[in-house]
Amino acid sequence: MSGLRLMAVHAHPDDESSKGAATTARYAAEGHDVLVVTLTGGERGDILNPAMDIPGVHERIRDVRREEMAEAARILGVQQTWLGFEDSGLPEGDPLPPLPDGCFALVPLEVSTEALVKVVREFKPHVITTYDERGGYPHPDHIRCHEVSMEAWEAAGDPERFPDAGEPWTPLKLYYSHGFIRKRMQLFHDWFIDRGEESPFVDWLKRWDGQRDEIMGRITTQVTVGDYFEQRDDALRAHATQIDPNGSFFAVPLDVQRKLWPTEEFELARTRVKTSLPETDLFAGIEETDK
Repeated sequence: MSGLRLMAVHAHPDDESSKGAATTARYAAEGHDVLVVTLTGGERGDILNPAMDIPGVHERIRDVRREEMAEAARILGVQQTWLGFEDSGLPEGDPLPPLPDGCFALVPLEVSTEALVKVVREFKPHVITTYDERGGYPHPDHIRCHEVSMEAWEAAGDPERFPDAGEPWTPLKLYYSHGFIRKRMQLFHDWFIDRGEESPFVDWLKRWDGQRDEIMGRITTQVTVGDYFEQRDDALRAHATQIDPNGSFFAVPLDVQRKLWPTEEFELARTRVKTSLPETDLFAGIEETDK
């Protein structure tokens, strides 16, 4: 099978490299068309790498994030496009402050849906990946990403909706990408402990939200992508303002990851084709005639 199309919908630049990146790299390498859609510019993201918290970066953060995204897409071998909305930021405090005027999370759903539908109709994906109803984590842009993706899934093939957004196209499958899995983190934690080493996951496991413990019960599809872990990590490092190269993302040696957990996980949320669960391929059930 070759020449099918996968669209990965993400909230910010860097999300495509931390969520399902090895999967997109694998499908691109196998000859499929892969498009990352980045909904916002990531303008309000904090600079999380101390080496990049320097004069000149804050002042041109919009351009920096675009440059980082271009390099990450090159490394993954994927296409990428911007939807053009403004990062909402992650509100903090009690009570939470209001979201900034004009930000993505406050844009009327019909407006952002039409923008995504236009890209769906242009690219004609067979498969779409996005976030679950909790957004993967409760960032307002991630939750809105889920809402917009689900609306676009329903609307893209309907000729009566958004008639100015192009010829209708009906995607065949939609998945939620699940990256933060407690079982996976526990395996890596135990590997460090068994070797008598300090685990970088101690605090993460202590703070773990109990609701997330059930995520593995929702997984329908595990894609083997160990051969693409280097590309995933290199793409993540390309987002230098967001990722500390000395951080816990890179603590587990790649050969250990390939041995203990060589897959990325997805949940089949919607399908218009027949498939058998569990799956090992996002394109399972899609025939050549569906091109």
